[in-house]
Amino acid sequence: SLSEKWLKYRPISIKELIGKGKDEKTMDEVDVELVSEYASEDADVTLQLYHRINYELAKLNQTKLCEEIEFPLIKVLGDMEFEGISVDGKVLKVLDKEIQNYIEKYEGKIYEEAGEKFNINSPAQLAKILTEKLHLELSKKTKTGYSTDSSVLEELRYKHPIAASILEYRMMTKLKSTYIDGLMKSISKRTGRVHTSFNQIRAATGRLSSVNPNLQNIPIRTEAGRNIRKAFIPKNDEYEILSADYSQIELRVMAHYSGDENFISAFKKNRDIHTETAMRVFKLKSKDEVTPNRRRKAKEVNFGIIYGIGAFGLATRLEIKNSEAKEIINRYFTEFPKVYEYLERTRKFARDNGYVTTLKGRRRYLPQINNNNNAVRNEAERMAINMPIQGTAADMIKIAMIEIHKVFKEKKLKSQMLLQVHDELVFEVYKPEIEEVKKIVLREMKNAIKLDVPVEVEIGTGKNWYEAH
Repeated sequence: SLSEKWLKYRPISIKELIGKGKDEKTMDEVDVELVSEYASEDADVTLQLYHRINYELAKLNQTKLCEEIEFPLIKVLGDMEFEGISVDGKVLKVLDKEIQNYIEKYEGKIYEEAGEKFNINSPAQLAKILTEKLHLELSKKTKTGYSTDSSVLEELRYKHPIAASILEYRMMTKLKSTYIDGLMKSISKRTGRVHTSFNQIRAATGRLSSVNPNLQNIPIRTEAGRNIRKAFIPKNDEYEILSADYSQIELRVMAHYSGDENFISAFKKNRDIHTETAMRVFKLKSKDEVTPNRRRKAKEVNFGIIYGIGAFGLATRLEIKNSEAKEIINRYFTEFPKVYEYLERTRKFARDNGYVTTLKGRRRYLPQINNNNNAVRNEAERMAINMPIQGTAADMIKIAMIEIHKVFKEKKLKSQMLLQVHDELVFEVYKPEIEEVKKIVLREMKNAIKLDVPVEVEIGTGKNWYEAH
């Protein structure tokens, strides 16, 4: 596909030589003339692509990003994938039983709330129960009927208890199938460890993703989800698991980008940003007046702004009226005026250029940014606002990984970096090296990209990932 795109040339497909399916041959059975042409063409096309892509990268000012971040990271990820992480099958079996009990509990609850038994996993049967039996309105339709996806159920959460029960049931069944069963299957027979594959180019923001198994999406909002981390253990008693996590990194990046004095001041004075926001937005005199509910609302606003949330989105999240959500957002922008300027500036840049960039120059193209359809354009604008922030945080952790890996090698440490999950790095640390590793990790994570606010990292160790985190 690269050859067709850049060289307008279609190379010989391997299928033309060896076939496919039950008739597939091995390469040694193919005529030498054909193999030599295929192999020579491969080498030739690769060299032509190297020159062409090098030229294209330079034209877009992306060479530095590749040479300083993405290319050195390949070696780091290779070592992490090769090393893998130990997973305790016995712990998974105990968790499996617990989660199975939860599934059965929610199943019974759903049947009770529905007043009859039905197939919970059938969208058609579920839609029928919700609309015909319980007379609930479903907001989305599919080609075959009503949608019962999580966004629809979230809307119904406060209208009928069955919605919350179904969401919990689905989460538990996903925990079981994807994480408990999935992790069991992923343990290598040869090494006894799980070797995930990291992908550098799947997420448009520059974040890493992982597959086989996907370790980026272990749900940690529930105790059952967090407990899965108990199964991730060091290789033996001489080691511990160490977790290092950036604290509120995206909000810190937004403070840097916007240059808002009130935002920056809160971080510099080491105040809790959500409490500070609650005091400003709800016009409170002291932090003693900030109730947990007000702090929660302020937190939703802080993170919502990063994702380009509007009044309707905030109203849905906080279960309040649209007018109240609009008022909260207006007060927020009065208190943090430069955040509003950042959003406007970013939208304008995206509309004028068709892309946005991180502090390190990583780009995300937004082909729909000037679309006439409101909903489509708004979605592109939300991406435009979020990407420079999330992408810069992604660049930071990648730079930190490269530097930590380099120092570990130079010092010939026995400790190893094993996993990267969003804003967190997980290590297997040789006990006599714990203090030295902590110093290295803190230094490299804090100094990866200099921001106008302090960068904080939370670090912990334990006999498993759960304890360390």
